[in-house]
Amino acid sequence: MMKMDNQVKIGLTLLVALVIAACGGGGGGGDDDDGGTQTQVTVSGRLIVPSFVVTDSDVNDIETVSSPNHPRTAAQQVPNPVNIGGYVNLAGSGDAGNSFSAGDREDYFLIDMTAGQTLLLNIADLDSADLDLYLYDANGLEVDRSIGTAKFESLVVPSDGQYFVRVYVFSGASNYLLSIGLTPASALPAGALRLSTPFVPGEILARFSNPPTQAARQVDLTLNQFEFADHQGDSGGVRLLKLKQGSGQTAFRQEADTRLSLEKQQKLDTLLAIKALSKRSDVVYAEPNHILQPLVEPNDEYYGLQWHYPQINLPQAWDITTGDNDVIVAVVDTGVLLNHPDMAGQLVAGYDFISDLEMAADGNGIDANPDDPGDGVQGGSSSFHGTHVAGTVAASSNNSQGVAGVAWDTRVMPIRVLGKGGGTSYDIAQGIRYAAGLPNDSNTLPAQRADIINLSLGGSEPDQTSRDAINVARNAGVMIIAAAGNENTSLLSYPASYEGVVSVSAVDINRRRAPYSNFGSAIDIAAPGGDVQVDLNGDSRPDGVLSIGADDSSATINYQLVFYNGTSMAAPHVAGVAALMKAVHPALSPAEFDAMLASGELTIDIGAAGRDDLFGHGLIDAFKAVQAAQQRGGGGTPVDPTLSVNPRTMNLSYNLQSATLFIEQIGGDLGTVQVTEEIAWLSIAPSQADADGFGSYTVSVDRSELASATYSGTIGITAGSATASVEVIMQVLDASLTGDAGTHYVLLVDNSTGAALQEFQVEASSDAADYSFSGVGSGDYLIIAGSDMDMDGFICDAGESCGAYSTVSQPSVVTVGSSDVTGRDFTTSYEYQSPSSQALQGSQPSLIFPRLDVQ
Repeated sequence: MMKMDNQVKIGLTLLVALVIAACGGGGGGGDDDDGGTQTQVTVSGRLIVPSFVVTDSDVNDIETVSSPNHPRTAAQQVPNPVNIGGYVNLAGSGDAGNSFSAGDREDYFLIDMTAGQTLLLNIADLDSADLDLYLYDANGLEVDRSIGTAKFESLVVPSDGQYFVRVYVFSGASNYLLSIGLTPASALPAGALRLSTPFVPGEILARFSNPPTQAARQVDLTLNQFEFADHQGDSGGVRLLKLKQGSGQTAFRQEADTRLSLEKQQKLDTLLAIKALSKRSDVVYAEPNHILQPLVEPNDEYYGLQWHYPQINLPQAWDITTGDNDVIVAVVDTGVLLNHPDMAGQLVAGYDFISDLEMAADGNGIDANPDDPGDGVQGGSSSFHGTHVAGTVAASSNNSQGVAGVAWDTRVMPIRVLGKGGGTSYDIAQGIRYAAGLPNDSNTLPAQRADIINLSLGGSEPDQTSRDAINVARNAGVMIIAAAGNENTSLLSYPASYEGVVSVSAVDINRRRAPYSNFGSAIDIAAPGGDVQVDLNGDSRPDGVLSIGADDSSATINYQLVFYNGTSMAAPHVAGVAALMKAVHPALSPAEFDAMLASGELTIDIGAAGRDDLFGHGLIDAFKAVQAAQQRGGGGTPVDPTLSVNPRTMNLSYNLQSATLFIEQIGGDLGTVQVTEEIAWLSIAPSQADADGFGSYTVSVDRSELASATYSGTIGITAGSATASVEVIMQVLDASLTGDAGTHYVLLVDNSTGAALQEFQVEASSDAADYSFSGVGSGDYLIIAGSDMDMDGFICDAGESCGAYSTVSQPSVVTVGSSDVTGRDFTTSYEYQSPSSQALQGSQPSLIFPRLDVQ
């Protein structure tokens, strides 16, 4: 927002990681400029291990000390919530290593869990393995199992207590990721074969590619186990199969459990038969004959993981509007994956303005195709940054798949200006001009200009070219929203700091300034940017912003859901809310938006009273902003007042003593707040609350008299006729239990060639572990770290822990000169992949590198 002298802008990079990656640069190990002897220095840092990360104690890596966690009496005790990375194999399956010869058929884990928690098993090597998931009570009695053939298995904990969780390999060998936490029920994969699912025992619905004749069924050892019900009219090719009495045990069971009830045994036989049928090439699908009940589930499949929307009161704003097709938000970024299923029907025509062929990476200069071809680092996946941003603005929503967007009835104009190494001021200026319907290098104009431009990009130097483009776009009536920057500094970042641009800083799940977010005199407003290094709401997912993305580390692009953090993620929240405002007040201008912001009509004041340098005028409040815009537009009807309570779940993990709860009223006066809790170990005290009790509260725990276990409870909140509740989970752990990401191999990678030059082995346990490379020559490098649980010679492949400086999603270049480089700290963790539909299912992590000592 401040005016600066004209300076030359070298390039802009996208703002998603904790720091901005360097643009370009030479390779590692080059000679000194004077041709003399090369200076060699040390590069060092720490691997940070999140508290919710645990590694299977008997993986296949020969560098690890194997400690068997089977049978059940040897179960590995783990905290809750937790992400567990592991490996299982049949004897003789998988790569040579600790368990190749004898096999490691099962892993047991001992966990204290609460009712409603979910267990999600992600099978890394689905093509070569079939893994199943079991749940037993404290006495070893089976509670439930999930035994399908898909990538994910999942279960729900029925009641509070101590449980044994078993990962069992049915065939082959594979890494896996087992996530346990307060995941919403909507996040469970569809089609799981669970013993607890209501279905008719002994009945199976199957579709055959070539329906077998009666004679063929009689001689087929599998099909002979079924009775084929006669068709009654047109069944659409689906056959009802009935399992013959007593055939399940002889044909399909691998192991017997005499302690199962008759009904459970019949259901188990049915599921095992479905598993067998699903593996046949002539079976299109096989599934239980489910028993259904009436229900309504209006939300998108993974909306429950998007904590950042309730934080800004979006659900209440959606009661007024979900946007308008005539409102367009231009996402000026890396382009958008035009065929991503969660953007179907959400896009208008855009343009690609990257003029440098090497930077463009699509084989041509500027053209009318803004599809994102990728900007991948050496050996890894691309960020697909613009797609993530566009998904936050307006992902296709309320369609029972994927995630939700802020303004899903709005349309997105994809403008591609960032490629490999970032983007130039000139190209970005051209993209802004096109989006605003102004003359540009394409010699074309959009059919309808954008109403809002989102700029999730930035750099430290201002330039007149970008400033002029922004000025003329604003004068044309376009609102400009930009990310404030991720350097954790008060230094100005551009274009966010130009006059007329709305500069957005980032907050975490507790409404605190995110640790990377810039601050200072240019900040106008704050929005959710997340923090992927923590899990404060206990859903076993990093507290990043969840949106759409993809992975192109293999030969094909796999569409998936991705957690990112950054001011890049905060800005599209504001752009989306501006689109909602425009939908109810079409005459809304940039100047009027600024005036509403300055008067407090759009925000919750979360910092010092009035405007401050951390949050500007406060945290964007979608309901408040839309209601204010509606009133200014002369429309609107009275809305019943309601409670806004955030977060709705709280995870006071073993090393966290307190958390912040926000209780607010929106849409009117509710009277006085009453907070009730009958939990002996929990206390709630007002922090910054008004006379009626609305504001922030500190929720604290007292573990002094508690035994090691997982505890849960509910906080009740009432104000007038409105009620809300907050589910709380808390752990008291054995002092010997800490985060453990397993044996790690830290690689120093030449940024120019992608070759690993040095390897440092370290045990990534407790809270952090040190690494160091010596004798490093001047040049540019990447630092990648990961485990190799399956002993295939590669780190960071599917199901393994992975980290990179500064983040896996966008590794940063480490430039080495004549002095030692220290403090290159970064987090290693297991990458969560969403159990979504096949079109949205990720299958690979972002970085895969060969280890040096096994090449």
